[in-house]
Amino acid sequence: MKNITMYSGPMCAFCDAAKRLLKRNSLDYKVIDVSSGPEVRDEMIKKANGKRTIPQIFFNDEHIGGYQELRELEKNGTLEASLK
Repeated sequence: MKNITMYSGPMCAFCDAAKRLLKRNSLDYKVIDVSSGPEVRDEMIKKANGKRTIPQIFFNDEHIGGYQELRELEKNGTLEASLK
């Protein structure tokens, strides 16, 4: 199973929705808070190919996107398969 990493921030409704989706699917994930310092946000932007919005979600080192992309994986039934 691939590791799930989510760059998140405070008071972010889409971040909260992504966390609920992952919990609903009994998936463990690591959260990196971008408000902990500018270097963390810069790291996220670099890894996410310039995307600045949160959340940014990764399966191992593969950039999945944000909440909408994660939700689409769940909706079309490919979330589990994407993590293998």
